[in-house]
Amino acid sequence: MASSLSRSLLRRLARPHKAFYRSIASSAVDEKISAVGYHVNGGPSFMRGTVFWEPNKPLTVEEFHMPRPKSGEVLIRTKACGVCHSDLHVMKGELPFASPCVVGHEITGEVVDHGAHTDSGIIKRFPVGSHVVGAFIMPCGNCFFCVKGQEDLCEAFFAFNRAKGTLYDGETRLFLRSNGKPVYMYSMGGLAEYCVVPANALAVLPESLPYTESAILGCAVFTAYGALRHAAEMRAGDAVAVIGVGGVGSSCLQIARAFGASEVIAVDIQDDKLHNAKMLGATHTVNAMKEDAVDKIKEITGGMGVDVAIEALGKPLTFMQCTKAVRDGGKAVMIGLAATSAVAEIDITRLVRRQIKIIGSYGARARQDLPQIVKLAQSGIFNLKNTVSRKCKFEEANQAYEDLDHGKIVGRAVVEIM
Repeated sequence: MASSLSRSLLRRLARPHKAFYRSIASSAVDEKISAVGYHVNGGPSFMRGTVFWEPNKPLTVEEFHMPRPKSGEVLIRTKACGVCHSDLHVMKGELPFASPCVVGHEITGEVVDHGAHTDSGIIKRFPVGSHVVGAFIMPCGNCFFCVKGQEDLCEAFFAFNRAKGTLYDGETRLFLRSNGKPVYMYSMGGLAEYCVVPANALAVLPESLPYTESAILGCAVFTAYGALRHAAEMRAGDAVAVIGVGGVGSSCLQIARAFGASEVIAVDIQDDKLHNAKMLGATHTVNAMKEDAVDKIKEITGGMGVDVAIEALGKPLTFMQCTKAVRDGGKAVMIGLAATSAVAEIDITRLVRRQIKIIGSYGARARQDLPQIVKLAQSGIFNLKNTVSRKCKFEEANQAYEDLDHGKIVGRAVVEIM
């Protein structure tokens, strides 16, 4: 009898109660109702955003319910969004990501609202109407790595946003107006008229800095700063080579000069990009289609190689060039994303005997670094104007990504949204 009762009890415990399913369904309905009924200070209740549906298909412009921020989050009226290769990797199916989603992760904008129960310190720091710039790595502030000050390794960011396309409660903030279906977020889903950003990923943008050009601070410059400040631990007087001088690579040139590099060598296969690199502070340029990049770098540095080499393309060939271009004891820093199947080679014996350091770097640390990056731009040490080579309209985003894919954008393209 006791055994029978025990089996019955175990079956009931193992089988979720109907109320459990009703709770989940109710939660989903509540989320949708919340999105449907949300207006921005009596203003619009919907917005436009660009949606990626599946690899190698064009983005479409769709209407969304106004995204509603939760505690610790800020609603931004997006002013500009950079066009980045990371988005392109997703759009081409080279990096797996949840779809449908809104891409775009390099934004500036104006604060229009705060989530309910948001800390008063956040509201004071980012009041309604303030200008802000967002970092693409959005730290939770509470995980093991964030507490250690390594926000660029934030567990929640990678577990929720990069793995699932959500914010850190496991929910997206984006719902289609037509049918209420959820759409995922690549970072904050910045290629839209409004976006929700965790406050930890924001910095105040001085009114002296323009919205459009400043959008690149949150990814292109943010990535370059993290590579040279934290990964390379670059020191004044170091010789630096940058392999691939597109949007991120050209930012590396300027950061290297700002940090006091003695020589800044730009390597690319396009003369127009190398010409632009000269304007951004490169002391030497190397066209890798016309001469051996490693041999030329060693010639420039008296046979030694550079103290720091940055690889900004994510290709096996340039990965190898990067490792060969550094001096004994030098640092090869990899920042270019590659297709998930890409594998690079390394000379193991040289790596061991000559103490070559190979370091991966994804970005910087939002709370401590983004305000410093803004100061570099405000002081004029970092030249925003010359880094942004194209401005385009919201409806022209597809063409901008297509041109980026075909190497037609010299520096960085930025979409002006509102």
